[in-house]
Order: sequence, then structure tokens, then C-alpha cells
Amino acid sequence: MVLKGSSLWQRFAVVLVLSVFALVQSEDPYRFFNWNVTYGDIYPLGVRQQGILINGQFPGPDLYSVTNDNLIINVYNNLDEPFLLSWNGMQQRRNSYEDGVYGTTCPIPPGKNFTYILQAKDQIGTFYYFPSLAFHKAAGGFGGIRILSRPRIPVPFPDPASDFTVLIGDWFKTDHKKLQAKLDRGHKLPFPDGILINGHGPNGAFFTVEQGKTYRFRISNVGLQNSLNFRIQGHKMKLVEVEGTHTVQTMYESLDVHVGQSYSVLVTMDQSAQDFYIVASTRFTDKILSTTATLHYSNSNKAVSGPIPGGPTDQIDWSLNQARSIRTNLTASGPRPNPQGSYHYGLINITRTIKLVSSADQVKGKQRYAVNSVSFIPADTPLKLADYFKIGGVFRVESISDKPTGQNMYLDTSVMGADFRAFVEIVFENHESIVQSWHIDGYAFWVVGMDGGLWTPDSRKEYNLRDAVSRSTTQVYPRSWTAIYMALDNVGMWNVRTQFWARQYLGQQFYLRVYSPVNSPRDEYPIPKNALLCGRAQGKSTRPL
Repeated sequence: MVLKGSSLWQRFAVVLVLSVFALVQSEDPYRFFNWNVTYGDIYPLGVRQQGILINGQFPGPDLYSVTNDNLIINVYNNLDEPFLLSWNGMQQRRNSYEDGVYGTTCPIPPGKNFTYILQAKDQIGTFYYFPSLAFHKAAGGFGGIRILSRPRIPVPFPDPASDFTVLIGDWFKTDHKKLQAKLDRGHKLPFPDGILINGHGPNGAFFTVEQGKTYRFRISNVGLQNSLNFRIQGHKMKLVEVEGTHTVQTMYESLDVHVGQSYSVLVTMDQSAQDFYIVASTRFTDKILSTTATLHYSNSNKAVSGPIPGGPTDQIDWSLNQARSIRTNLTASGPRPNPQGSYHYGLINITRTIKLVSSADQVKGKQRYAVNSVSFIPADTPLKLADYFKIGGVFRVESISDKPTGQNMYLDTSVMGADFRAFVEIVFENHESIVQSWHIDGYAFWVVGMDGGLWTPDSRKEYNLRDAVSRSTTQVYPRSWTAIYMALDNVGMWNVRTQFWARQYLGQQFYLRVYSPVNSPRDEYPIPKNALLCGRAQGKSTRPL
């Protein structure tokens, strides 16, 4: 619990939470967090920059939770512009109002605060939060999320000696507002200046361990555009969890972590007492950027030495084969006591196939990116609020096709309709020469297949219909396809986006409106009583406090 003494806000928050979540069982605990968002000087690559800090920290503090906990996060925006936080991988069951992207949630005005009311409903695992508006992500404001299993739920490995958050990502020395202005002028971003580990450049981050013990490392790529390879000198990593799914426990010498992805590995300190390099380096780039941190044995008197261990660089097949090797542990419990393999996704009939093709082009002389020819532009009102208040003219359902149309790229506020309880197949097809990374808010999905070339119905013969990994962010290799299965069991307005942040900012995203005609809290929670209202929803009424 992150609180300092009693306050009027605490008492108000308790009353607010109890009223909003009267449907939540009383035994689900509450955790309170009070976060102050400010600008501050940071020096991640040796030069002074204006960073976004949370409670004075860069990166921000870890968000700690147990399955089904209610998380009450009071965010004070002390920046000079609107601000929002989103929760990458947290599903916000029945509650897309709290998702923290502009399509669902009004920004927090400068000098104001907003209290997020989240629940880690039926989830475990490793995730992260980040600022979703403008180009704030290039200035920080991100941090790790860890959701632990409830005490009575078995975990398929012994408790580690400790648990480390490892946030890796590419980084620019240029101020985030200047990067945003460059995009607004219709230009592409340059190549990043470096790689960070937990907000530090080369040799800045430090992890102290004891010889002979085993530790858990929760690795998330919070960067803007580059896939990274992660490795620890002299140590193998046992993969145990991917974005909320316990995996078959496979040993790896290094792991490709694509933008927006999260992994948990166990590492046993079985080497002689000395210090070792931890390395993150770019994948599939002409110029290889890398950085190091230090793994320090507590009884070591020998500093890191020797060459930095190399890793894969441009080998697509190596990465593809590794991705295919990551599978669900069918006998392990997830957030519930029943085994993860008890849901036989491969036996469910597909009700709809959605095919998504990204593209890059110029519109009116400016660089844009699109999905099925539509380059997304934000509306003047969050789409979820316009939907709730039935405000016409904000968006059109089916303003994006569920198949590529071959049209020239155009601008629109793209929303795709989908039926609650449908079971869909989504094919991401990448015709470009870069690795793509796709995320869907509100959901985890099964990554059933990926391969080179174009997808055809015959590609289904290659699908893994037994133990595919379930996650919320997947890669699509150059001139390749990735197919997922997804059960549409979460009503709401959900962002489908590239995790390449410049492409997202310039249109490679849309919203999936999962709709139920039954107006019932069993399908979707009512609008939060404290919801901020903006745009054409301003002046409307939520519900009495």
C-alpha cells in the first residue's frame, strides 16, 4: 500500500471505490497508490534531458498486485499538458473506461488529478504501464507491473530469492516535444541514440545477487521501435512466463524481446564469484546499438571483464524458431486453480476471420501509417464516451474493413465492430521489410501460427492448436504473417495498435468495439462515477457520487 498517513482523499477514494465496485467480492483486497507526475532532469545517456517522473522516479515505481486485487491509483498531473497512463497487458475486464488511451479515457488536465480504479481480475504475470498521449513515452513515465498468484494457487516453480523488474528499450537524446513536432511535420524519426536498462545507459544499472540462489527477472521492452535481444554473460535463462501465461520451461542463452513484449525468466547464480555483463542489443538493424548492466555477485571481488557477449543481429529464422518454441505449460495453473490447458481453444469453431495489413505512405505530403488503408485520426471525444452517451458524428462502426481493400491510404477515425462472445481468427500480414509488433488492449490471444510469405487458408494446416502461447503483444516478421485466435469475452472499446510508437502516433491503430446488446453489469461495468468528461461529452452526467 502506498499511502502516507490518513487524508481526505483516502477516505473519499475508499467510499468511491466501494460504490463503484459494489459488484466485486468483498474478499478482494484494495491497494492504494498516490502518484505525482512531474518533469525532471534525467541523464540516461550522459546529457541532460527533460524526463517524465512518477514520484520523482525514472522509470516509475513498480505496480505490485495479486490476482483480483483492486488497484486505486490517484494520479496528479503536474505537467504543462494533458496526460494519461495506460496499462499494457492488463485486461480491464468489463471496464474499458479505465484503459487509459484517448479512445476510452479523457486526459487528465494540467494541475488536476484522476483516480484510476483497476482490478487485476483473473490475471497473473509481467506487464508494464506507460504514458499513452502525444509522444510522452519518449520521455519516461513508464514502469513495471507484476501480478502475483494468490497464495493457494500453485505456481510451477519454487519461489525465487528475489524478483527484479528489467525495463529495456531504445532511447533518443532529443526532447520528446521535438520528436513529436518532427512527426507532426510529416517526417520519420531518426535512428535512436542508445539503449537503456532501467533508465540507465551503459554500465549504469546494477543487480546484486547471492551465489547459488535463483532469481526471477521480469523483462519488458518499453522502447519506441526496436526489437532487442537480452542475455546475461555466463548464465542461461529459464523462461517461465510470458505476459500472464506460464510457459513450458525452456532454457535460452538469449531472448528476442520485441517492442511491447514482456517475459519472465529464472536465472540461477551458478558461476564463480565475480561480476557479469547483462546485455541488450538491437535486432534487425544495420547499425547495432547495445548497452550493458552489471550482475553483481555479493561475494565478488572481480569486476566485469572481457568482451561483451555477442548476440544475434539480423537472423530472422533464428528469431522465428525461438518464437515457435515458446509454448503454454498446459498442466500449470494460471490465475485460477484449473490447469491452463483446460481451455481447448483449438476445438472452438471460428466465427469470423479478420485480416489486417499495415502500410506506410504519404497523405497530403506527410508521412502516415495505416491498417487496411485507413490511417487513424483521433476524434474530438473519446470513442467510449461517445458510445455511452450516444453522441452522433464522432465515429462510425465499420469505418475500417476487416479485410485489406487495396484502396489508397486515407484518414478516418477507424472503428471495427465485433460481437460479444464471438471467437475470431486475426491474421496480421506484414508486406514491409521491418519486424512489426502488434498489441490488443483488453485481451490475451493465442499465437497459433507465424511464417514467411502471404497467408492463405492452407496456412491453417501449420497452426498450433494445442499449446500456443497466450499473450497480448505479438511480432510479425518482415514479409510474413502471424495468426492469432481470440475469444471476444470482454465488452468494451479496445485499442488495436502497433507498438512502434511513431507509427501508432501517425495512424497505425484502430479500435475494436466489442458490443453486447444486453445492458447488464454482468457484461460491462457502468461508466465510473468519477470519469473525466471532455469534448462533446463535457457537461454530461455520469452517475451521482
